[in-house]
Amino acid sequence: MVKFAIFLAFCFVCCTSSSVKWPAGSYTLVKPRTGCPPGWYEGWTTQDTEDLYNNNYVSYGHHFAGTFDDSDLTFYYCTKPTGLSDSGESWPRGNYCILKASGPQCPSGFNEGSVYWDDEDAGNANSRGGTLPFGSFNDDTRINYCCRDDGYYSNVIQLPTSHPFYLLRYTSYCQRVNGMHVREEIVHFDDEDYGNTNSVSGFYPLGADLEERHLMYCYYWRL
Repeated sequence: MVKFAIFLAFCFVCCTSSSVKWPAGSYTLVKPRTGCPPGWYEGWTTQDTEDLYNNNYVSYGHHFAGTFDDSDLTFYYCTKPTGLSDSGESWPRGNYCILKASGPQCPSGFNEGSVYWDDEDAGNANSRGGTLPFGSFNDDTRINYCCRDDGYYSNVIQLPTSHPFYLLRYTSYCQRVNGMHVREEIVHFDDEDYGNTNSVSGFYPLGADLEERHLMYCYYWRL
């Protein structure tokens, strides 16, 4: 009887979570090394951060599909097309942020904000390609985010488990997701040192308003 109950619990976690589809609409997530979900658009940005005595930092053993060194940070992105098959439902209540895709507004239930990085001034080498989150990517970088805090992080939510993915912390610890492990991975940005004009607006991920950006990403992979 006990073994049967364990089997039912295992089946509920694995079978139900693996059949869950992504929420409706278009939005962007940071790409992990394992790649984007099938059919999603991909893009990348390189931020030329402070060149002199740079203090960039990325968590040891991170899972980002990017390159990070003493003066440049390259991120890759996964953007879900609006017309791609999905659950037809809104994102679940919780406490987390995603990146806004190009479009008029965030998905239902989110509040919008932005983070502005004052990247290196001298000989700036910022670059970009592919499909990017909503923002501006010139000599400096601005990214728009969609954040929500209408549920407790400890209340497990349903999202697909077929591919690892990233969310961002908002006002709490990493949101719990059914059938997934979670690991916090930090990126510290050492931005332009002189006359720095970093700024934030609206609703944005935890740590984005520090003098030097200190964003906390939540990496999810299947149990």
